[in-house]
Amino acid sequence: MIDSQGYRANVGIVLYNDAGQLFWCKRCGQDAWQFPQGGISENESPEDALYRELKEETGLSRHDVEVVACSKQWLKYRLPPHLVRRRCFPKCIGQKQRWFLLRMISDESRIDLQNSDIPEFDGWAWVDYWQPINDVVFFKRKVYQRALTEFAPIMNIAVD
Repeated sequence: MIDSQGYRANVGIVLYNDAGQLFWCKRCGQDAWQFPQGGISENESPEDALYRELKEETGLSRHDVEVVACSKQWLKYRLPPHLVRRRCFPKCIGQKQRWFLLRMISDESRIDLQNSDIPEFDGWAWVDYWQPINDVVFFKRKVYQRALTEFAPIMNIAVD
């Protein structure tokens, strides 16, 4: 779903373990890392999209996680001009995302990146809380900063 401003509705997933580390994923065939995320389909709620994307990208189900928080508002980022598909209608200039903070309640052996026909990721790691802001592609950094800053007090993480 692309809104009238050109932003595609999307969910972002911040999954953490009992050690307070975040689940960080490596995109297939690239040296690019990000949190799981994905589009919200028409007539799908953000929470429904969360569970669908979680299953598709990580193999985890709603029984493997606990929803701890959701961002208070949509967080947006614009795509760099060279990534905007000019011939698509409606034109998508970026993403607007509802971010979810999830706690892993099952064993990490349940993670299966090969759970869909076209896997998004080919590697993963548990990382320190603020690391993703420095490692994600440049145009997503401000959104990651906003999401992690919003969730930090919930996890008792100091905010600079």
